[in-house]
Amino acid sequence: MFDKTDNLKIIYLCCVMLTGVYSAKAQVVVEKDFTNIASVKDSIFLKDCLVLIDSFNILTPGQVMKMDWQPLSSYNIKSFIPASWVTKRIYLQLNLFNNDSNATTVYFYPGLPYNGFKTYLVLSNNYLAPLQDFSREDGFQPITIGAYKKETFIVELIFTKTGYTYLLPQIINKNYLLKYQKVLYNGNEMPLIIGYLIAGSLLMMFFFSMTNFVLSTKKEFLLNGCYVGCMFLLIFFSNYFNKKSGMASSFFLSYLSFFLLSVGTLFYIAFTRKFLDTSIKFPLLDKLFLYVRAGFVILLIGFTYLHFFSNNYKLQNTLENTVKIIALLIGIVYIVTAFLQRNRLLNYLAVGNALLIFFALISFYFLLYPSAYKSVFAKPIFYYELGIISELIFFILGLTYKNRVELIGTIQQQEAMKLAAEMQLYESKIAVLNAQQQERNRISADMHDDLGAGITSIRLYSELAKQKIDKDALPEIEKISTSANELLNNMNAIIWTMSSINNSLADMVTYIRSYALEYFENTGIACFIDIPDDLPEFAISSNARRNVFLVVKEALSNILKHANATSVHITLNKEAGQLSLYIQDNGEGIDFNKIRRFGNGLNNMKRRMDEMNILFSIEKNNGTLIKLQYLLPTT
Repeated sequence: MFDKTDNLKIIYLCCVMLTGVYSAKAQVVVEKDFTNIASVKDSIFLKDCLVLIDSFNILTPGQVMKMDWQPLSSYNIKSFIPASWVTKRIYLQLNLFNNDSNATTVYFYPGLPYNGFKTYLVLSNNYLAPLQDFSREDGFQPITIGAYKKETFIVELIFTKTGYTYLLPQIINKNYLLKYQKVLYNGNEMPLIIGYLIAGSLLMMFFFSMTNFVLSTKKEFLLNGCYVGCMFLLIFFSNYFNKKSGMASSFFLSYLSFFLLSVGTLFYIAFTRKFLDTSIKFPLLDKLFLYVRAGFVILLIGFTYLHFFSNNYKLQNTLENTVKIIALLIGIVYIVTAFLQRNRLLNYLAVGNALLIFFALISFYFLLYPSAYKSVFAKPIFYYELGIISELIFFILGLTYKNRVELIGTIQQQEAMKLAAEMQLYESKIAVLNAQQQERNRISADMHDDLGAGITSIRLYSELAKQKIDKDALPEIEKISTSANELLNNMNAIIWTMSSINNSLADMVTYIRSYALEYFENTGIACFIDIPDDLPEFAISSNARRNVFLVVKEALSNILKHANATSVHITLNKEAGQLSLYIQDNGEGIDFNKIRRFGNGLNNMKRRMDEMNILFSIEKNNGTLIKLQYLLPTT
């Protein structure tokens, strides 16, 4: 009916009971050492209080007074309690005396951290009466003793499942409690200040990652944000519960800290796989991550079961250390892979992990060999926090670099698409312009071949008619001949402006020169043209050629009709980045008071030049001077 463990427990209980009977007889004649609580001004360490270890957790509070107790000093506990005590029931016996005339209240504090403890008052016949438990909130239990009374209290300790528990039973004066707590929690404020600053930095990194995720919807920012969030909670609660006891502190130190570390590592692995695209770029590393992820999930489930449903602390501690070793190995894998692959993105993670490992080793050293100095630089938690913040800084730098590279790539792709669209639009416009020019060339050729031949025939026939008919008909025939000649000249001008082969500055200047000389031939007006040999070479559109020619033509026509001039000078100069065309006659000069009779022509000339971005001006200067000024395009 009983298994082997049950049989061992029964045998152990019998041995303990027999020993307890003998010890109980001895205690009848041995006077207990009582601590006078009335003499405690601030706090006192109960180094000689009695300790009982219930190795099998089978004793009831009513049985403990019959057991063999040992003084705490006999265990020679220098720092942390032995690992074998973590899941055992440990009882302390406090013998207290109040020699004051009034009831005195003190506080009992066993050390830190504790999940809580139960306090019993020993009555007659060794009956244990439980006191109201106030220890689960902050680890301090009030104890009140009447005037001139001696009382014995039994404290059943409930240890936190961690290997870093101090057993330092103390009695604290009621009036000194707040100061004691202030010194305990904030005795060295610098590590706490630095810890909270680091936690604040992590919180900013968390919001940075989440904001980038909302803006860009990139999954790596979400995963990094979750990892940073876990590290923020881990460091924040590590500082908040620093040197505190109670249920909340115990739960964090024994389970929640490991849970946050494990879940954070899972997010870290997921972030790395997405960040480096390991499934494509590093398939072997990706496979390793998948195995590690599965292992972490199994270890977390096993740790959770052992913590809540088992007293096998040794195995639980082994699982916790295994997770930390695996996390360390992951960091080493990053460093080795980065060294072999020489990938810049991987380098960010490698440097971050290298710093984390470096500071973790320093933290581990101070954990094994505590320093007597109270400086922040001698605290293990400082280097642990420094390692995490250093790692995350390089993660953020890596994310920023990757995001910048992707942004540049996206912009380049968009610019390439925009350039292709503009090129396509440009080619379409060129095709339209070519088609229009081809149509102009066809029309000009048709005009030259058909309309030009017809007008030339009219002119020839009118000249022949003048020779055959009588003199009375000559004025009409002369008008037909003159009109045909003008129409032929106008048509030639239109054909010249429409033709694509006349699109250079030299072509336009040559045509204007030829037209002006022919126009003033046999008119009594001498025409002088001065054109430099080093004209700049650039193309002129047909619309610009047409407008400039019409302005020049209008100017020459006004000179012939209204100026009463005997000479005209047409000069083209290249001046300070611009071309200037001057048309100067020696006639009467323009009278702006009589401008109405040909004012419409001047307005048209100015309008045409404004459309071509050519400055037009006319003035009276020893005759009439017309200026056309064009700013040359820069190369």
